[in-house]
Amino acid sequence: MELALQQHRERGVKEGDMQQKQDSQGGKPSSILGKAHPALKAFMCGSLSGTCSTLLFQPLDLVKTRLQTLQNIMKPGAPKVGMMTVLVQVIRTESFLGLWKGVSPSFVRCIPGVGIYFSTFYSLKQHYFQEGRAPNAGEAVLLGAGARAVAGVCMLPVTVIKTRFESGRYNYVSVLGALKSVCETEGPRALFSGLTATLLRDAPFSGIYVMFYSQAKRSLPPEVSSSPYAPLGNFGCGVMAGVLASVVTQPADVVKTHIQVSPSHWTTKDAIRYIYMEHGLRGFFRGAVPRSLRRTLMAAMAWTVYEQLMARMGLKS
Repeated sequence: MELALQQHRERGVKEGDMQQKQDSQGGKPSSILGKAHPALKAFMCGSLSGTCSTLLFQPLDLVKTRLQTLQNIMKPGAPKVGMMTVLVQVIRTESFLGLWKGVSPSFVRCIPGVGIYFSTFYSLKQHYFQEGRAPNAGEAVLLGAGARAVAGVCMLPVTVIKTRFESGRYNYVSVLGALKSVCETEGPRALFSGLTATLLRDAPFSGIYVMFYSQAKRSLPPEVSSSPYAPLGNFGCGVMAGVLASVVTQPADVVKTHIQVSPSHWTTKDAIRYIYMEHGLRGFFRGAVPRSLRRTLMAAMAWTVYEQLMARMGLKS
């Protein structure tokens, strides 16, 4: 009996040593992630969620950009061009995969950009709400706007390249080639064109989105929040928040697109004047449908995936 117990203990010690050796050699990736800083975990979760949403909804972004830039080349009295017309035209002239034109700069922008956004959001929330208190509506606006402003400034050069790729006006071959071309022909300043319009679009969008999203989640019944269908409920809250935020920030998006596709150095004021004089108030809402669909679905998916990944890592998002 004693001999059997001794053999059992020795077997347990050996198994423990083998498990420890496996972990130290990377046998368990989760053990490596477990030692990572929480902000780094938030960055990784955000980057993964951004990858999924960018790949799925890139065609809507391309159609939105084409609709907005068509305003500059359309003659007065020309028939209106809608979302489906642009979609069919791209497929006919550039193939079905042409709908993903600009996906490379979108990845370069969104994968680190969404990661920066969520890690900044997480860090700000942990710093200012240490007791675990949920931010109120006003605080949620500031939290979302602050995180988006940091990410927007960091990724603006890639945003400019992405917009030009999608416009169809520039024959760039690669992201690095486009960056080099812009710097040589227009100067580094061109990579930060549309900064004001970008911040006026992105910071309010994120602030309004976080406010509506957090408030909508609180209104969910407890039986939904604690059920297996909680991610679906969160996605629905994200869709509602995204629609409201997209409509409010649409004019800033149109202005940003005009500035960034223009080879001359337009100011925000110049772009606003041009759009209003040429197309009236309706011009500021050109491309609203594809943008609202894309931004709404992207944000809802990104937040849902992010929160699920953070929960699996044992962190409160």
